[in-house]
Amino acid sequence: MDKLKLIIQREFLAKVKNKSFIIMTFLSPLLMVGMGALVYFLMKKNDEKIKKIVFVDDSGIFSKETFKDSKTVVYEDYTKLGAEETKKKVEEGNYYGALIIPKKDSLEILAKSIEFYSKDSPGLSVMGEIEGKIERRLKNLKLTKFGIDLAKIKASRISSDIKMFNFSGEESSKAKNVASIIAGGAAGYLLFMFVLIYGTSVMRSVIEEKTSRIIEVIVSSVKPFQLMLGKIIGNASAGLLQFFIWGIIIFILSMVLPLVFGIDMTEMQSARVSPEQMEAMKQAAGGGGKIERLMQGVLALPLLKMFILFIFYFFGGYMLYSSLFAAIGAAVDNETDTQQFMTPIMLPLILGVYVGFFTVINDPHGPISVIFSYIPFTSPIVMLMRIPFGVAWWEIALSLLILIVTFMSAVWIAAKIYRVGILMYGKKANYKDLWKWIRYSS
Repeated sequence: MDKLKLIIQREFLAKVKNKSFIIMTFLSPLLMVGMGALVYFLMKKNDEKIKKIVFVDDSGIFSKETFKDSKTVVYEDYTKLGAEETKKKVEEGNYYGALIIPKKDSLEILAKSIEFYSKDSPGLSVMGEIEGKIERRLKNLKLTKFGIDLAKIKASRISSDIKMFNFSGEESSKAKNVASIIAGGAAGYLLFMFVLIYGTSVMRSVIEEKTSRIIEVIVSSVKPFQLMLGKIIGNASAGLLQFFIWGIIIFILSMVLPLVFGIDMTEMQSARVSPEQMEAMKQAAGGGGKIERLMQGVLALPLLKMFILFIFYFFGGYMLYSSLFAAIGAAVDNETDTQQFMTPIMLPLILGVYVGFFTVINDPHGPISVIFSYIPFTSPIVMLMRIPFGVAWWEIALSLLILIVTFMSAVWIAAKIYRVGILMYGKKANYKDLWKWIRYSS
């Protein structure tokens, strides 16, 4: 136990004293926040540029009332100038584009005959805005043609807000479901990134010690199982410390920078959202336009339970994959040779992310979500994404038990590979060699 403690301490200190580790610990949050600030700055600069679009309406059914100006697009009626003259003027001048609306016998033909001319390819958002305005106008004309009163249609619109309960009487909401999706997705993605970054770090550490022959001295006094376990825990501790510092710095910067530079966070969030999209977001957040319900949904989540289980699955998943990464490091002489062994390990990890984002979000209690939350190679991600939606304790206990048993088995198998592989030089190992090393007796 003392030797294991020394190994963990050695790995932890070696990691945190590394210059690149220290630099990235404090530089990474600055880069993250800086990238966010740069994106916001570019968005603001892009929005400051007014796009001038002219239109020629030979059909006589559109007007300036149809093409109302927005924050970034200004429309001008050039119908009197004619289509050909307008196109020449747009091509020679400082215009974004020209919209040519011909005269047709039917609205259906007209909808497919409208043309847009521009010097450069127009943005999707601009074209979407123009098409939306045209479609609404043509739809209203067609409804009027059918003798339908538009005012009555507008007055007949009713938004429903279904209250959701479980059979124990606990109230749920759409806002809580949205919060569950965000919390579960963030937890699963964070675990995926942690395993990917720090699991490969363990592998590189083993390869480095193996190629420098330091490992031959170490294994003379320490069991391979202890050495491998110490490396995994030491690197995990250093990684958690780094993540903790990142969280503090990002939180402080996100609070301080908007005040220093006078950034309006509400404006920032809605800068690229159309009124229609904003209304849809309000409805998704709980109906009635009450965005604050989303925050209430977050507070309604079992936050303490999620935090505790996040730690368990975080360590369980990391320890499982790190033991396999350490075994790979022991089996090869350089990082180039790891590719043949990396793919089978990475596939279930990636599969867990895909199942989480494409299955759990749509049906958190469906058979696929449940099965993959028990499979130990995917359960750390999938179960973390299911927990915010409410999972029975016995399911969580069973999933953790399977994960722990699999982890112990993986450590035992990886230690067998480790004790032979760390002393093998100059030979590229294959799967047959690994199977042979596992079968070697002590």
